[in-house]
Amino acid sequence: MRLRLDIAYDGTHFRGWAAQPGLRTVQGTLEDALERILGTRPRLVVAGRTDAGVHASGQVAHVDLDEDQVRRLPRRRDAGDPVDALAGRIRGLLGAYPEVTVARTARAPEGFDARFSAVWRAYEYRLADATVPYDPLERARTTTIRGRLDLDAMDAAARSLIGLHDFAAYCKAREEATTIRTLLDFRWRRESDGVLVADVRADAFCHSMVRALVGACAAVGEGRLRVEDVVRIRDDGARTADTKVLAARGLTLVEVGYPADDLLAARAQQTRNRRDAG
Repeated sequence: MRLRLDIAYDGTHFRGWAAQPGLRTVQGTLEDALERILGTRPRLVVAGRTDAGVHASGQVAHVDLDEDQVRRLPRRRDAGDPVDALAGRIRGLLGAYPEVTVARTARAPEGFDARFSAVWRAYEYRLADATVPYDPLERARTTTIRGRLDLDAMDAAARSLIGLHDFAAYCKAREEATTIRTLLDFRWRRESDGVLVADVRADAFCHSMVRALVGACAAVGEGRLRVEDVVRIRDDGARTADTKVLAARGLTLVEVGYPADDLLAARAQQTRNRRDAG
């Protein structure tokens, strides 16, 4: 039985999503809880492997349960679906005010793969400039820049990067990993409290890509780069000291998009084929 899990977490004190020996990670924490419930340790497959310090409000994962694990799913007194009850059981084990939670568990549709069936991932990045009073209650999810930022210039720079391109200049290199991505949407706005928020959506992201892109836009907002420079840097294909990878604290994975249920399997196969082809 394959289950879908909808997950949220404050990434401040996690060393990222992926389980690592001796380190506290989101995956490791959730798999620990699932092992206590199911008797044996399952493996979670996630839509987007977030880095250390990155948050999520709309993360998605799936897990495959064998027959023994299915029999150990929690049964509720009202005889409700044990799959639905699993989310509550996990939350109970995580404690009263955990840094990670499972909002929902459900049977996955036929062909669903949390990672390979996804058609896009959407992130937000929160950035406060000198016009915004410091808010200690938002410090864990907002990055601060001391200067004043030009919102219109940042938005123009962001929109100029949209499309199918090689984003090697805005990615941390990983051996044998492609840096070609389709950036579907990228724009900036100011919220009512003055904080600048980037909305970024792509078919997938390479390592540190969102934080590098918002760093380039911040350089434009500060006047250190022109709008056209962010495209030139992208097309040059090499990382540069002119742009910074901004802190993880400002970044949140907010949503993962999937096709209609009857297209899930085809999408997963298409994605696997593209990855295998490099």
